Amino acid sequence: MKEETRTRAPLRRDLLVAAGVLMDRRGRVLLVANDWGRKGRVRYTLPGGMVEPGETAAEAVVREVREETGLSVTAIEHLAYVVQVEDKKRRERTIAMAFKVRWEGLLNPHDPDGHVVEARFFDVEAIAERLKTHLPLLEPLLFYLERGEPGRYHAYTGWGVPGRHY
Repeated sequence: MKEETRTRAPLRRDLLVAAGVLMDRRGRVLLVANDWGRKGRVRYTLPGGMVEPGETAAEAVVREVREETGLSVTAIEHLAYVVQVEDKKRRERTIAMAFKVRWEGLLNPHDPDGHVVEARFFDVEAIAERLKTHLPLLEPLLFYLERGEPGRYHAYTGWGVPGRHY
């Protein structure tokens, strides 16, 4: 066991993320378009972000949804799923919790970090197209939407490889 521990590179970052699954009356899911490097390389995700020190994941999803979409979370229905990504290339571990939430208000993103460039509801086909290169974002969401089983766990060894579902 000690031998194995020595050969592993230490993690550079350990990330805890909370995201919201917001659905409209037509069953479409809200995605936000992020341009994190402000270089025109937009990546779609569920609204969400880092859990800040002293904050619970539930508090983070309420805050992040408000910041990234302008919508107010009125209730957290349940934990939709959990994703773990062990990215050895980047030496990062990401644990992301997605919560099914009820919401109210009008879409009006005011991301204080300036990364969100769009917030819009998409049907399943459009979600699959926008998330196709990031399987840890796509597969758990589609699994949840298709089966409706809350609380599932999904594990990945990178962002572009299929994962395991438990």
